[in-house]
Amino acid sequence: MAGVGYITGTMNLNEMVAMAKANGASDLHLEPGLPPAIRVRGTLKAAGAPVAGKLLLEAAHEIIGPDGWNEFLVRRSYDLSRNVQGVRCRINVMHTSRGVGMAVRLLAGFTATLEKLNLHPDLKRLIAHNHGLILISGPTGSGKSSTMAAMIQEINLMETRHIVTVESPIEYQFKPYRAYIRQREVGRDTPSFEQALIDAMREDPDVLMVGEMRDAETMRLTLNTAETGHLVLATAHSATANEALQRVVAAFPAEVQSGVCAQLADSLVAVICQRLLFREDLKMQVPECEVLIPTHAVKNFIRRGEFFKLMTVMETGAEQGMWTYQRYRTWLETRKTWHRATDGGEDEPAGELESVEEVRVAPPLPPPVTSSPAKASSGKSPAGGTAKSKENLLEIQPEEGGLEAIISKLKSKP
Repeated sequence: MAGVGYITGTMNLNEMVAMAKANGASDLHLEPGLPPAIRVRGTLKAAGAPVAGKLLLEAAHEIIGPDGWNEFLVRRSYDLSRNVQGVRCRINVMHTSRGVGMAVRLLAGFTATLEKLNLHPDLKRLIAHNHGLILISGPTGSGKSSTMAAMIQEINLMETRHIVTVESPIEYQFKPYRAYIRQREVGRDTPSFEQALIDAMREDPDVLMVGEMRDAETMRLTLNTAETGHLVLATAHSATANEALQRVVAAFPAEVQSGVCAQLADSLVAVICQRLLFREDLKMQVPECEVLIPTHAVKNFIRRGEFFKLMTVMETGAEQGMWTYQRYRTWLETRKTWHRATDGGEDEPAGELESVEEVRVAPPLPPPVTSSPAKASSGKSPAGGTAKSKENLLEIQPEEGGLEAIISKLKSKP
């Protein structure tokens, strides 16, 4: 990994995020004993000296807080979002063989509309529907969350609808403009996606945003909500539009898959699958999309589970608003006006997505009581002796004895 802007081993988390932002990074990875790594234009690069495990442990304590620390010890991971040095960040704190590490996603700090994300204006037509499912898919890091937030923002700027979002964690803070918006974070405002979706049916929503469909029960509730007169936006991980539908169906037992196919066929508004394409001439990444619209033929294929036939329909469905990656790339090549994340947004109306901490008018409820983790068995000394240096990377053997042993050892150091 080629080196870039330097991060020293004594920097705190705020300074590391600021340095990552200065280098134009989308992600920052921190691991005890290894140099920080940043992802710039899709490429992972080393960015300084190895980070001390004690420094990362202290940072984890600070951002998780005492209320969430016990949960972290039980689960060995913790998801949250924070404003760090003016940058909205999605942070995953994890326990690894070396100690406590972090994966930090730096979120865009500009007004996220479809136009500002360089997406095709045809996507605005999809949010005009009053009910149904819009499924936004793509690989990890392809901008699914930003696209979904931009679609919610388009509704917020144009229509008086009640929007409920269920996220883990909340990535973008919406400021209501014309819409009435409630945002719920799993683990803080609701115990699970499933409970939040059940609650939503009693909360009179017009639009529901589901941060991620992770399991069959969440998918079932999402489909039911889309069938009962609500517009639902949800994300899934897949490389193509037809694969996104296949993965939803495959999450269910074989005996109910035909019913799920029927639900998808009846409720689907569109599948948007996107990936990021680096444009050398623009020196930035732009989204490249594949869009499936449920025509009569598409619905029949979905109902019968013949997903392999959908690609042929998309290739011939330009008049119905469908896009293949190749056709979309042709449109990108003819586009003349581009927006960058660094462009100012001072002329935007009130209601823009703000990278600010959520304002609470009442204190949050106390977290549910969880049992404390069982004490780890006393660990032995690390196997393998001393760490070895290789290509400027510090290789450290795993620590036996679990997280408690690592924390105790780090705290005992001066």
